[in-house]
Amino acid sequence: MYRNWVKISLILVYLVIVAGAVVRMTGSGMGCPDWPKCFGYYIPPSEVSEIKFQPNRAYKEGQVIIVDETLQVAASDFTSAENYNPNNWESYQKHDYAIFNPTHTWVEYINRLVGALAGIAVLIMAILSFKKFRKSKRITILSWLSVLMMGFQAWLGATVVYSVLAPAKITIHMVMALVIVAVLLYLLYISREHASGKFKTITFQNLLIFAVILTLIQVVMGTQVRQFVDEQVRNFGYNTEELWLADPNLTFYIHRSFSIIVLLLNVFLWWKNRQNNLFQSRVNWVIVFILLEVATGVAMYNFDFPFLSQPLHLVIASLLFGVQIYLLMETIYAPEKIKKT
Repeated sequence: MYRNWVKISLILVYLVIVAGAVVRMTGSGMGCPDWPKCFGYYIPPSEVSEIKFQPNRAYKEGQVIIVDETLQVAASDFTSAENYNPNNWESYQKHDYAIFNPTHTWVEYINRLVGALAGIAVLIMAILSFKKFRKSKRITILSWLSVLMMGFQAWLGATVVYSVLAPAKITIHMVMALVIVAVLLYLLYISREHASGKFKTITFQNLLIFAVILTLIQVVMGTQVRQFVDEQVRNFGYNTEELWLADPNLTFYIHRSFSIIVLLLNVFLWWKNRQNNLFQSRVNWVIVFILLEVATGVAMYNFDFPFLSQPLHLVIASLLFGVQIYLLMETIYAPEKIKKT
């Protein structure tokens, strides 16, 4: 039952990554300008009239409206009069972003909702881990560490909103999601009932560690390229995809060239693995994900960002990282293959 909840948690964390990628693709990061609520509601508004001042309406403390392109927060519970009374409201202090787009709001809200479900799943997983405390204290400790990391990830999400999508904070937010994935995969591996029965070579293990590091570096650079695209979107608009990478920056060229190094290293790993017949199926998946990653990258650059190519590019990178991490766990814990003399 514990392992089932580790798997559920892992799936939901990946769904959070998918939802976050869609948020980024649609520019919905500021769809909810406050946190953890959305315009002061647990269920966000769908019409602009809901966040405009309305006479003779009962407002709850913390509800948000837009007045003269500023966010105003209800200071307490009250019923409004015929005219707007500024004494009943306080200016929102976290930032000055005051735009309502119902599509962006609901995309961001769904992202937060999936994040909350993932947090609940991780909490249930941690509670179930107490049954394994005598057998493996490490499982219980890391399970509860996962709960803390999910809380920290939620706080990072709030700081991203408060900073109006600062690039560095978005990158940290993404990397933290991958750290959570790595910990959950590690828990999934060490909680298994039986050993894999496979062998390793130290060369393969060291090369795989290097490959995981390169993948993480590539993901970080990818977030920087995405930030450049976001800036181009703000400059040219959402319906001008052909201009987003018309004049790319240096980070884009490094990211593109670095992908060749990542591919060559993993092809070499595939070849080494095929020689020794160690972990063939997982290494095959690594190559498949890298080729899909390259294909989506080529599509975005040469075909002006086809629909869903952006979130697919990020999600595939996250899946690649996950497969590599689990393969690394198998490699680290596998005994070294003894050569016949």
